[in-house]
Parts: sequence; structure tokens; C-alpha cells
Amino acid sequence: MKILASAFAALLLAGTAAYAAEPGGVKVSEDGKVYTDSNGLTLYTYDKDAAGKSNCDGDCAVKWPPLKAAEDAKAEGAWTVVTRTDGTKMWAHDGKPLYTYEGDKKAGDMTGEGMGGAWHTATAK
Repeated sequence: MKILASAFAALLLAGTAAYAAEPGGVKVSEDGKVYTDSNGLTLYTYDKDAAGKSNCDGDCAVKWPPLKAAEDAKAEGAWTVVTRTDGTKMWAHDGKPLYTYEGDKKAGDMTGEGMGGAWHTATAK
């Protein structure tokens, strides 16, 4: 039984490491492939961000919560980690910081698309 428990723990840790490399899932939408967080909520990019830098702080970050990354998260491929002005970490894809939107209540919602002319769904290429 101890061997089975040890094998399960190793499998769980391996799955967690893989998850850290790609923080979101990909779902297929009518518009193509849209990146989502682990709960299936749509991820967005913000036109006012610079490559590798988030410009959504304060009230903006309340309405558009950053896709948080663990303090020890490591970049891999197109997935990178951005340090925010408050020192917290967030995920970015292709240099674009990623956010969810407070108006999306369930998996599949994309109510933030085009909001203010500056918010867009994060799509896979």
C-alpha cells in the first residue's frame, strides 16, 4: 500500500509541474482557439500593456484580475512570467500579460472581448 501511495504522490507532483509550465487550458470557441485559466474562464490581453509589462493596476486589476503565477514559476517556451509593480507574479503568453474578466461568470463566457477597445481574448496561433 505504501508503494501505491508513493507512486500516486509522484504522479501528482509530476502533473503539478506540467501544469506550472502551461497555466491555462485551451478551449475551442467559434472564433478559434481561446486560452482559458484552469477554471475555464477566458483569458484576455490588454493593448496598453508593453511586452513583458503589465499596465493594469489598482481598479483595473480588480476588474481584470491578472493570471497569477507562483513566486517560483519558471518561463517555458511562449509562457513567461511577468513581475507586476506590486511585486506579484503573473503569466504572459508571447510577451502579453494575461487576465480574466470579472464580468465572465462561467466557463465559456467572453464578455470582456473588445471592452473599451483595448481588451481582447488571448488566442492560440
